[in-house]
Amino acid sequence: QVQLVESGGGLVQPGGSLKLSCKASGIKSSTTVMGWYRQAPGKQRDLVATMTALGGTNLQDSLKGRFTISRDNAANTVYLQMNNLMPEDTALYYCYLWASTVGVYWGRGTQVTVSS
Repeated sequence: QVQLVESGGGLVQPGGSLKLSCKASGIKSSTTVMGWYRQAPGKQRDLVATMTALGGTNLQDSLKGRFTISRDNAANTVYLQMNNLMPEDTALYYCYLWASTVGVYWGRGTQVTVSS
């Protein structure tokens, strides 16, 4: 059974930083694509970034320069470093995992609120 456990969300002032973590269990890291999506109230769930086990990345263009995705395959964990946060970054951030053997899994989400 694949499980995803997210951590690191919270309340931060504009211009601040947060680092999200998502640890996967029940599946080998080498077989997965992991990453993050986000969903603001009343909006659809959108891609933030994904990363393959070999290090290939896909990051939403509008977030380049502020957000960075990384992963530790040994720890089966993906990270999202978010800098210079803006109020429009406020959303529920979902961990994402895909593997050919199991399909798509989602975490429960971690709330990020950017407000003064």
